Amino acid sequence: MAAAAATAASADFHKTWRPKANPWAIAITVTLATFMESLDTSIANVAMPHIGGNLSASVEEATWVLTSYLVANAMVLPISGWIANRIGRKRFYMSCVFLFTLTSLLCGMALSLPMLVFFRVLQGAAGGGLQPSEQSILADTFPPEKRSMAFAMYGVAVVTAPVLGPTVGGWIVDNYSWRWIFFLNIPVGIISLILSNRLVEDPPYLAEIRKRKEGIDYWGLGLLIISIGAVQVMLDKGQEDDWFGSRFITTLFIVAIIGLVLFFWRELTIEHPVLDLRLFAQRNVGMTQLVMFMVGVALYSSTVLIPQFLQEVMGYSARLAGMAVSSGGLVLMFLFPVAGALAPKFDARKLVSIGFVITTFGLWRMTTINQNISFGHAVSWRVYIVLGLPFLFIPINTLCYSGIPQEKYNEVSGLTALMRNLGGSVGISFITTLLARQSQRHLALLMHNTAPGNPAYEDMRNGLAGAWRHLGSSMPDATYHAGAQIYGMAQLQARLLAYVDVIWVMVFVTAVLVPLPFLMNRPKKLAGSAPMGH
Repeated sequence: MAAAAATAASADFHKTWRPKANPWAIAITVTLATFMESLDTSIANVAMPHIGGNLSASVEEATWVLTSYLVANAMVLPISGWIANRIGRKRFYMSCVFLFTLTSLLCGMALSLPMLVFFRVLQGAAGGGLQPSEQSILADTFPPEKRSMAFAMYGVAVVTAPVLGPTVGGWIVDNYSWRWIFFLNIPVGIISLILSNRLVEDPPYLAEIRKRKEGIDYWGLGLLIISIGAVQVMLDKGQEDDWFGSRFITTLFIVAIIGLVLFFWRELTIEHPVLDLRLFAQRNVGMTQLVMFMVGVALYSSTVLIPQFLQEVMGYSARLAGMAVSSGGLVLMFLFPVAGALAPKFDARKLVSIGFVITTFGLWRMTTINQNISFGHAVSWRVYIVLGLPFLFIPINTLCYSGIPQEKYNEVSGLTALMRNLGGSVGISFITTLLARQSQRHLALLMHNTAPGNPAYEDMRNGLAGAWRHLGSSMPDATYHAGAQIYGMAQLQARLLAYVDVIWVMVFVTAVLVPLPFLMNRPKKLAGSAPMGH
């Protein structure tokens, strides 16, 4: 009953209120800021050695430039809806665009690593506020029957920008300075601010929410920020610090668990929570958050896995590996509008299931990886995996927002974005850890057969030593070089086998998700499509 009432209210709202500006002009405006912010989640990845060298820091220390952005982004995502309802969505959105643009300038001018990390924290917080606001702006701008196409355009920016980031960043670093990675945002931010001021407006129901003047749950706010921050840092630094072998990681884990338990208790027992956890009691909201989390695990993992394999095992440059992954973006630019047109005509649950089937097939194709693949074959990996993406994102959010009251749009947008980002962090941490552990296991097994006395080992070492002698090395040196060469070959083979193991795990994860959408309620035809998770 509540879902039907919310659906009817949404339909009535779009009959009585329309934005003054052209809806598609508004969609282009928010998509511009989306692309800018999404690009920044990955554009600095390839610049870490350059940033560290320029600012007298190690590569490990320089990775805080990435971690600080993601942590601040994750901390703001779940509370952005609450802030937008408090001060007005347009005001909050424009404040985030302004802060993002200003901190981009300051990041580019940073004179030390601590200064750069501080500005990246502010930039990440501004980016976290942008995402849900953009989604709910589109939800209110377009009536239900037209949302699919609007979010198809938005989806192209959301999905292609992080993939293009390393390629664009690599080109900038090779030809200019790493500082231009951040300066690039300034003209885009200024244009976005001007267009947002002229075109974007708050609908009447947001003014009614602002008039309520509800009390501020400072305890809930603090607990959420601390807990999400601890989780994100733990995931980003876990493998690097050997997980629970590190006192720092163990402390973060304890803080996160205690903080989240207290937060859940607090939010479920007060009248005006920062985050309405009761939304999870609605089947579609709870299930779609789980599915979006798993989408983040599978898709972010593959985005990291493919270029890492190409560089580590195949010896590709960062730019060439980035190009192999970026090629999937061209496919998405065509497919998102197709999925947007199909979404209102089919059962959204079936489309999501088909999306997982395609993604599973794409990952399964990767299980045959070896050192003899061509660049074209590597490109096809990413292309096949992303073929399922449009059929996942648009329908998932159709199901998520079906029957949700409009005043909850901002909160649901923030939740969806948070779950996808956390899923991505968990996925990347998981595959990084699994790769390291499986590489060690396979190397131990391979080296077991490379002991002196093993006929095959002795034959190979003598053959390689003969080649080194032919190049002028003494017998002891030739034997040493041959042994080192065999060890290097074993390391490479162990790493290759570890990649195969990880890919099979990802195949299993996505295959398990295929029937999951059918546990959700089918949305009413009127519900149309809804905001895209970012």
